[in-house]
Formats: sequence, structure tokens, C-alpha cells
Amino acid sequence: MSLEQVQAFYQLLSSDQKVYELYLNKCCQIGILGSYHWDKKKIINFAATLGYCFTENELDRLWFEVESGY
Repeated sequence: MSLEQVQAFYQLLSSDQKVYELYLNKCCQIGILGSYHWDKKKIINFAATLGYCFTENELDRLWFEVESGY
């Protein structure tokens, strides 16, 4: 349960198109005008099916605090 787990998960997504498509289909709803709405609980659960373990706080930290390019 660490920031490294979140980073490794997003590295997998960026390197495997099929996994990314599953992620997009299971964790995101595309709204009006093409806006994306991500469900953090679904992201965490999806990541867990791939062996990654992290919290919503760690996901937020990667998204909003760490300059990672994700």
C-alpha cells in the first residue's frame, strides 16, 4: 500500500493498450461534451484485480500532488 503501487499501476496502463481499454471501460464514464468522470473506488478495485494495492488517498496524491505526468 504505497505511492509506488499507484505509480506501477499507471505505468502498466501506459504500456499495455488492452489493460488500458479495460480500465477505461470499467472505471470511467464519458459525459457531455466528452468530459471524463473517473470512479476512484472502481479504479482501486480494478487495480486490485491486477495485484496492486493502494488507497484512495494514495491515488489522490498521485493525481494531484506528485508531478508524475500521469
